[in-house]
Amino acid sequence: MPNRSIREIIAHQNILSAPETMTVREAAIRMAEAKVGAMLILDHGKLTGIFTERDILNRVVAKRLDPDATPLSQVMTSDPRTISADKPLAHALVMMDEGGYRHVPVMDSGQPVGMVSARDALGAELIEFENELQRREHLTEIML
Repeated sequence: MPNRSIREIIAHQNILSAPETMTVREAAIRMAEAKVGAMLILDHGKLTGIFTERDILNRVVAKRLDPDATPLSQVMTSDPRTISADKPLAHALVMMDEGGYRHVPVMDSGQPVGMVSARDALGAELIEFENELQRREHLTEIML
């Protein structure tokens, strides 16, 4: 539930990252191959930004920029808000809701260790919700 720690959620996650100099097309290909909606942008191991599917849509395609010539530094979100790995999931969900975004970089001792997303955050809760719906349907069938 929302009290799970972020560390639990990202425990088996592989961090997808790129340098600021990578082109949008290269980043989009890597994100598609990894089946993720965002990547961390690092400079010598330090988090400098985040690049998301929304950035591709709003900052590249909608602005008619060339994805082969546009570096991530030009279209990423610089200095994104981050969350500690030891915080509860509920904290990340509040951040996402208040900030209007779906991905939050996770930091531990000043180092990027993962990314929590709305999709990741809702994984276990969605399964629990679906199970609850099935239980309710079963009860309704019995009562009829």
